[in-house]
Amino acid sequence: MPEVAISQRIDTLKEKAFNIRRHIITMARGRGEGYAGQGLDAADIFSAIYFDQLEFDGKALKDPARNRFLLSTGHYSIVLFAALAEAGVFTHADLLTYGANESRLEMSASETTVGVEITGGALGHGLSQAVGMALGSRLSGRNFRVYNFLSDGELQEGSTWEAAMAASHFRLDQLFAIVDINNMQADGKVSNVMTVEPVEGKWGAFGWHTQRVNGNSIEALVDAFDAARKIRGKPKVLVCDTQLGHGVPLVAERANAHFVRVDAAEWDKALQELEASHR
Repeated sequence: MPEVAISQRIDTLKEKAFNIRRHIITMARGRGEGYAGQGLDAADIFSAIYFDQLEFDGKALKDPARNRFLLSTGHYSIVLFAALAEAGVFTHADLLTYGANESRLEMSASETTVGVEITGGALGHGLSQAVGMALGSRLSGRNFRVYNFLSDGELQEGSTWEAAMAASHFRLDQLFAIVDINNMQADGKVSNVMTVEPVEGKWGAFGWHTQRVNGNSIEALVDAFDAARKIRGKPKVLVCDTQLGHGVPLVAERANAHFVRVDAAEWDKALQELEASHR
């Protein structure tokens, strides 16, 4: 690909990631709380997936041949909804209802919401469902791709590794797993609760093509996804090192940003910090 085209591609995705982060601040501001830390850390990943790799078309959400994105970590719904809003599925008015009673934008995503493929949040179940969909992709002859986003804390679940073993056995090369490594779960640091390292070594031992990248670098993510798309005969995983609250020091510097509550007067500062980091 010509260097100019690559540069334009990267610039577009960076702008999308910035917009996704703005949407996240809008959503969390409405309630004064939410999983903003996770959303900010994963925005670059979602930009690369939705606006580069997934070939997402909001008008074709019922097309049986569509590529699928499965959010295993249901509480990351804030970034999924933000990406869908950037893709035109939700409006700004929709985002303002995040987490409110009777809103379709729940704090843990449900498959009853447009654009959401599975009900996540029972951690450890997403990859199993992704394996089933990837098998269905092959058996149906539609050959769509399946992307599954999961967390480092989720690697403490045995069902994740059963699914990883099955995916390798069936040589599901249409299956992509993306693991968010931010070293934080509800009870504290993942490394203190139950260490999951060496993550890339474990996935490799299960027969997956494995890459470890900076999950807050659009350039690194695009290169890794492009490389993974070329691999045949085995499932692929991107192990993505990220920073909770990336781009907004007000969130990133908190001792525990798993679930964020921000004073009303601080949201303007959060937005200012985000805009400053984007310059």
